Amino acid sequence: MTDSQSLEMTEERAIATLSQAAAAFCNGGDRPSAQTLVAAMLAAESAARHQKMPLAFENLLGQWRLCFTTTARKARRRGIRLGSGFYWPQFVPAQIGFASDEAATNQGMITNQVTLGGLWLRFTGPCRFQSKKNLLAFDFTKMAIGAGDRPLWQRTLREESAAAFAAQAIAKLPFFAFFQATPHFLAARGRGGGLAIWVKQSDFYQSDC
Repeated sequence: MTDSQSLEMTEERAIATLSQAAAAFCNGGDRPSAQTLVAAMLAAESAARHQKMPLAFENLLGQWRLCFTTTARKARRRGIRLGSGFYWPQFVPAQIGFASDEAATNQGMITNQVTLGGLWLRFTGPCRFQSKKNLLAFDFTKMAIGAGDRPLWQRTLREESAAAFAAQAIAKLPFFAFFQATPHFLAARGRGGGLAIWVKQSDFYQSDC
């Protein structure tokens, strides 16, 4: 899948396809094919890039459940080449969360968690948002394994002050480049080139997703 394929889909249809995928993942129903959804994500990303519409960090706050993701690899002289992508299996919930005591500072905390068979693996750390390019940079500094609401094992990956994190260049950090942020879903490209869609966790299995 290449960026040229996104030209075959209008922005309006692309956003409608992303919304359909998010709603179907939440509540059941017809899901767009992986190929159609990747094309829609590329079209939406292209439109956002040309419109240069800044997003707000507060639009990202909350808990989001992974809906769809693609792999990506670097192809010689061809830039990033996307895989076909797939809907994330619902029996292995993967969640990402963003929290901030003061969203206006564009700084906060990120949580990434995967759950299987009642056990969860969680990574946490600081994050900061650059609204000019809609980039959210982050760094995981702690990890934990637990069950229910109780951690069973925890480890600090590295000590890092808020000032030290703030001083790091975004180019040296993992990041997400968001091109859609609605009350019901987020869509972004990761630093490695892959695409992903998350749905609002509070919307899952609710009629208004």
